[in-house]
Amino acid sequence: MAATALEGRSPAFIYRHTVLVRITHWINVVCITFLLMSGLQIFNAHPALYVGQKSDFDHPVLAMTARNTPDGPVGETTILGHSFDTSGILGMSYYDGVPRARGFPSWITVPSYQDLATGRRWHFFFAWLFFINGAVYLAASLATRHIWRDLVPSWSQIRAIGPTIWHHLKLKFPHEREYNVLQKLTYLTMVAGVLPLVVLTGLTMSPGVNAIVPWLVEVFGGRQTARTIHFICATLIVLFILVHVLLVLVSGVWNNLRSMVTGRYRVDVAGGDHG
Repeated sequence: MAATALEGRSPAFIYRHTVLVRITHWINVVCITFLLMSGLQIFNAHPALYVGQKSDFDHPVLAMTARNTPDGPVGETTILGHSFDTSGILGMSYYDGVPRARGFPSWITVPSYQDLATGRRWHFFFAWLFFINGAVYLAASLATRHIWRDLVPSWSQIRAIGPTIWHHLKLKFPHEREYNVLQKLTYLTMVAGVLPLVVLTGLTMSPGVNAIVPWLVEVFGGRQTARTIHFICATLIVLFILVHVLLVLVSGVWNNLRSMVTGRYRVDVAGGDHG
């Protein structure tokens, strides 16, 4: 459902995304897809999370298990001591028609069958590609002031955050030259917060990196804590992607896709001012 132009405005096209932004965006799409799916394969090797230096099997922050009952096997997910029946999805799912104890189902992991070694190889390859891609984006963004110019909201935008939220709740999305304040705050949080944190916690879990920077484990309060933070960051990335895709669909899918493929974005300008 494309957004309707505001009254008194006419459409014009602007060059919104540079070649670098577009290339790094689509590389990230590929990297994050394989990182999430291979990451869930790794998680399935021990589908539980803890806080601290060691695994505290009696007090997991999150655990996905399967258990037998008189009615057959069931999947059970425990979060902070509260258990939920998640049969067929988490804890126990079907593979080749057979119920199997498995944290996440086979259709969402790479590879689909349980293979920790292969999952780790996929994960490490795309993790380094993701890191290099992010470093290139960050260096170019700092050099061109892309982050400060396009991702940091102005004071006038912050003061108008209330009406912007209200427009989103009403599914009204005017096509403007700049990102709105909610987009800027969300992208800035991801670029400056969640993504660096998921990279750092991933490095913290690497014994090779620990040998070079042993203090990194202490910064995150232990390897198990880093693993839990890594999982939380990955979950936030998934939520961001789901909301991002939803907003792309409801605010004008072809306009948004065109801007991320060709750089050209249709905006609504007042009084026919196409400058």
